[in-house]
Amino acid sequence: MIRLLPLLLAAALAGGCGEVAGQGGTATVWVTRDEGAHVLVVSEVPAGLTAMQALDRVADVETRYGGRFVEAIDGLEGSLSSRRDWFYFVNGYEADRSASEYTLRDGDVEWWDYRSWAKRQRAPVVVGAFPEPFLHGYGGVRRPALVVYTRAEDAAPAGKLARVLGGQARRMRGGSPDLPENVNVLWLGTGGREAFSATFVAGSAAGDPVVFMLQGGARALAADPGRFRYRYEVGR
Repeated sequence: MIRLLPLLLAAALAGGCGEVAGQGGTATVWVTRDEGAHVLVVSEVPAGLTAMQALDRVADVETRYGGRFVEAIDGLEGSLSSRRDWFYFVNGYEADRSASEYTLRDGDVEWWDYRSWAKRQRAPVVVGAFPEPFLHGYGGVRRPALVVYTRAEDAAPAGKLARVLGGQARRMRGGSPDLPENVNVLWLGTGGREAFSATFVAGSAAGDPVVFMLQGGARALAADPGRFRYRYEVGR
């Protein structure tokens, strides 16, 4: 195990409205490979640790650049020649800082994935931690949640999902919905082949507003919000 000095940072309140999460409780650490295809570690840790400290508690970690970046986890090492490396997310957002500089809060999901970057160098936001980031946001800032749907038959699953996310459901009737600013949106599409993906509404930084787009499977997602766990995206 590596030795790290305790490092506690105050969370930056990066623009927009939101609730600031408290300390205490637990966070979850996942370690996977190949965009979540293989799950290696799932473990709970106390909140208040840095992401690096938390990882060090559940796995054997080798670092570089003075302990700021991960070189290897449980012997699985990044390689420039094979174009593979470790990437990490917090609540579905690709992290914007060293793991030694991110302090975990209650409910946070810290996810490390070992993958090729030959075709995909970045994955700024992914669906595999859903219902995050709707529940706990990023850096302690949680944005309001809105579930948007168009079909009357999706009213029940939309309402159930809104309750899971601690937000509201709204039916869209023609045209584009007039969405409030600074919200995270779950958009229930009109059906067809099941697909689930995430992108930014505005901006592109971790913690910025996002829209998660679901095609088909609204009832299935409402029944099991974690059914796409460890996936970057589905059906694309």
